[in-house]
Amino acid sequence: MKKSKSGAKGQPAAGEPQPAHQHHVLLKRLGVDIDAGTLRLALTHRSYAYENGGIPTNERLEFLGDSILGYSVTDALYRDNPELPEGDLAKRRSAVVSTRALAGIARQLGVGEFIYLGQGERLTNGRNKSSILADTMEALIGATYLANGIEVARDLVMRLTGPLLLDAGVLGAGTDWKTNIQETAAGRHLGPVVYAVQGNGPDHARTFEATLLIGGKPYGTGRGNSKKEAEQEAAADAWKTLQPAAAAAGGSASAAAVGSSTGSALSGSSTGSASSGSSSASPSAPASSVDAPATDSSISAPAASGTPASEA
Repeated sequence: MKKSKSGAKGQPAAGEPQPAHQHHVLLKRLGVDIDAGTLRLALTHRSYAYENGGIPTNERLEFLGDSILGYSVTDALYRDNPELPEGDLAKRRSAVVSTRALAGIARQLGVGEFIYLGQGERLTNGRNKSSILADTMEALIGATYLANGIEVARDLVMRLTGPLLLDAGVLGAGTDWKTNIQETAAGRHLGPVVYAVQGNGPDHARTFEATLLIGGKPYGTGRGNSKKEAEQEAAADAWKTLQPAAAAAGGSASAAAVGSSTGSALSGSSTGSASSGSSSASPSAPASSVDAPATDSSISAPAASGTPASEA
């Protein structure tokens, strides 16, 4: 395999992962020890494996980590919320183990710069794609289990998801912020819900910004690598305005938990995407989209820029 050219001052070349001798940085952020071979496997995306002779990918570790993540979060929710019915527990678990939540954790830990990606994913800034980041986090949990056993893996999961488990805003609304906003606006007769959308940047590094308007009044903004992501972020932001008490409780609890976790800020703020929806008097009314006339209004959903780096 060809060696990548180094960047300035020994830094990785653009688009390449951090070299293996820098993996200790990631392990320190995670707060665990994983042997070099297992860690490398956890960071190997299928696009890289395909371009390098079909070497093993991190998908089996992802499968393993997903089960450990689900078990650990389910156990914590069950024990800590003895009065909650099954439906509410399932909703909370869904919020904590969602792609959006895991990708947010991965971004705060800087996981993207260590992932081995194929050329196509590198060119489209795959290091910041929520799906790739979330899958890699699950693979790292699986790798932690293989290297250290269930207790260490479970401890890692609880450190990573602790802030989310304590965030009343996240747990109360679940992951479908848009539906919550739609129902709230309709129930309070606030007027139609509209997401004004703006796209920015070149096609290979496009980002979107959405402003959520209810009855013509702005309630929240969000950014992301796709319109859908930007809308969800704007809706989550608006939820804090519509539910100030819940947001304040969730924010303080989350901040306290982050301070005691692995030293990483683990609340996931996705830079969002954009589109728009309008609601009628019915909570389940369909939404409609409008594009803001600003810089750009393209609706493609590209990847965002990551923190590229290089392989030794």
